[in-house]
Amino acid sequence: MAEEGNRTTIMITNDDGIDAPGLRALVNSLVATNLYNIQVCAPDSEKSAVSHSITWLHPIAAKKVHIDGTTAYAVSGTPADCTSLGLSKSLFPSVADLVVSGINMGNNCGYHIVYSGTVAGAREAFFHDIPSISISYDWVKEKSNLHDFTLAAQACVPIISALLVDIKNQRYPQKCFLNIDVPSNVANHKGYKLTKQGKVLTKMGWKQIASEAEGRKMSSDMTNADIPAHADVNTSSISPESLLFSREVKGSQLDHDDNNDHKSLQEGYITVTPLAAISQAGEDCQNYFKDWLQNVSECPSSSAL
Repeated sequence: MAEEGNRTTIMITNDDGIDAPGLRALVNSLVATNLYNIQVCAPDSEKSAVSHSITWLHPIAAKKVHIDGTTAYAVSGTPADCTSLGLSKSLFPSVADLVVSGINMGNNCGYHIVYSGTVAGAREAFFHDIPSISISYDWVKEKSNLHDFTLAAQACVPIISALLVDIKNQRYPQKCFLNIDVPSNVANHKGYKLTKQGKVLTKMGWKQIASEAEGRKMSSDMTNADIPAHADVNTSSISPESLLFSREVKGSQLDHDDNNDHKSLQEGYITVTPLAAISQAGEDCQNYFKDWLQNVSECPSSSAL
């Protein structure tokens, strides 16, 4: 294990940015244990819903910043960039024993996992064979408050500690990483529950707008569209004849399976969902296309018309 002063090392990243309250609450809770060496490598600005995108065409910058009890860098890249850079030994002298991505403002359940930069931060560590966790708090507008991030972090510290014990004892399974969602009423949560990724999805649409100022910024949980757009959005390259469109919420697709992540989260559980990175379709699809592809290869293209 990567040890500094006989302490195991945890690297923290996120997609809400290095100044986000969720990341700071997680850092403070882990530093307060006085048990771990904490590295922080997180985006220098919000990178919500960038999924597993990486920076390829230009360099990224890493600026050292002060966060008590840590060695921290703000990076001009995506969450996946941050994890990759942080584990490369180009930035930190040692490779972390565990990567924790979060705490995200808004849940990451169901199909939202595909969009999530928070989950991507943990998935990238999985690609590097480093155990990892993504953590999200189910922020509810006009109900949640910033102290809830501290409660969420404290509720997840036992999971982090238990994982590190298994990692040290070489019992941790290398074929998955964990996605954790904490319910909005975290002070009265019902405990941990092992779940499976469900199929919940926020249905998105587009509306034409007259100017960038008219657009609204989508929040991290993709459910609240009434946040003013960032003032620093660069519109100088948009020509006058261009059409402008802004995302809007159209509805939601729910999953009624009893053991899915979103349903259990709404019931008040802290959901713990093992994930991997291979997205294979079900056996029924494999069987269908096995016969279908054979017929395609045997028939001239004109016969299918």
